[in-house]
Amino acid sequence: MIKNSIVRQIWGNADTILFIFGGAAAEFSLNKAVDWLYFTGKLPADPLERLFSTVVYAQQIIFSDEESARKAIDKINTIHQAVEANRGMKIPDWAYRDVLFMLIHYSITAFELLERKLTIAEKEEIFEVFYRVGMQMNLKDLPNNYQDWLVVREQHLQENLVRSTFTFDLYKQYRKHLGLMRYIILLEAQKLVVPKHVKVLLDFNGFSLLKPFLWLYKIARKLSFDKLLKSTLLPSNYKKQIFALNM
Repeated sequence: MIKNSIVRQIWGNADTILFIFGGAAAEFSLNKAVDWLYFTGKLPADPLERLFSTVVYAQQIIFSDEESARKAIDKINTIHQAVEANRGMKIPDWAYRDVLFMLIHYSITAFELLERKLTIAEKEEIFEVFYRVGMQMNLKDLPNNYQDWLVVREQHLQENLVRSTFTFDLYKQYRKHLGLMRYIILLEAQKLVVPKHVKVLLDFNGFSLLKPFLWLYKIARKLSFDKLLKSTLLPSNYKKQIFALNM
């Protein structure tokens, strides 16, 4: 991947990554295959730690040379195969595609929220990068281009999401690990990046209390006050890990 790739810009910025995984946290809670994450116990036990382990793998793939990226993907495949062996069944192909589609969607929406509108060429580049990841993971039935992905993505949202007991439990864990104030910020951030169907399933209203403060945050970032602001808002146990996401 070239050094000035839009994907590297997105995944080399801690702010963007936090919005990506804020949105994914919402969609994960609704996915019909979320029971697989409960099988390992890692997600409900410590959703924040799960976030950072996932980010590490994503950044290894995006910021490494081709050979190192392939080794990281092979390691992910090995981990999934071990989970499947322990449970005695296969993770559905559509569940793998759902995760890949989340990375594409939230990479785009998070960057556009915090930075600027992406061009069609940049969106196609984002799709192409994750498409190659999906092919390396041997995923089946992937759309061949960004425009086809838009159609398939909507189909997946309609078919593979449901509000369940896992949804309620995950949000209970989010609140437990974040504390009330940060949990409220998470909810308001999710409203800004999740698709319409996710908003409906989670009973999100159409307005985010966070939106009026985004312009203020952007000004603070230009004045280099954003680190102080994040130090106040972020969980103390994870501050170093979050700031280390900047590449």
